[in-house]
Amino acid sequence: MTSPAPITLNLDGYTDIPAGKVASIVTYLEMHEPPATPAGSDLRGYALDRLTTDLARYRALFSQIGDPWLWFGHAVLDDSEIAGLLLHPDVEASVLAQDGLDLGLLVLDFRAGEDAELMYFGLVPGMTGRGVGRFLMDEAIRRAFSRPVTRFFVHTCSLDHPDAVSFYVRSGFTPYKRAVEVADDPRLRGFLPLTCAPQVPIIHPETDSR
Repeated sequence: MTSPAPITLNLDGYTDIPAGKVASIVTYLEMHEPPATPAGSDLRGYALDRLTTDLARYRALFSQIGDPWLWFGHAVLDDSEIAGLLLHPDVEASVLAQDGLDLGLLVLDFRAGEDAELMYFGLVPGMTGRGVGRFLMDEAIRRAFSRPVTRFFVHTCSLDHPDAVSFYVRSGFTPYKRAVEVADDPRLRGFLPLTCAPQVPIIHPETDSR
């Protein structure tokens, strides 16, 4: 079986993406110090639970938040890989909960030493626009800079919530790089339901090009 011919990205026009793949524009953002306005630490009736062993709870919340936006980064990992992340002392995976309901996810990655990454950040459907995201972001920034880090960074893509980039900018992050990401459609590989993210059509490999 021969390998498919490599595809060259056209930097001045369109580039065809093979059927069975998904593509997005990734925006990288960073901050080197917390915003001038101090981030609050009052949980305001919410609980922020650190997850270390509850794989089922993590996967359920990741799916609830991410499936509508085709999040697949952790969906494609097996249980041992997820367990390794949750148990790592320099990875903080926390669930925002209230009255027994999981409402948000915050995953901070400190494994790079002086750099801290906002690995995952999101709210369940229906919770945006209520100030919950602002509170959770304030807490993320506070926690990131509570360690001896010189940079807090995040990346998001055009498949995510349309307000994601502007929300991060309003939170104090500055965009510094873009990239094009191409990956196998996780729905066709069985990692996500075929019905999720209908705004990103599935183009099957057997589809004729026209």
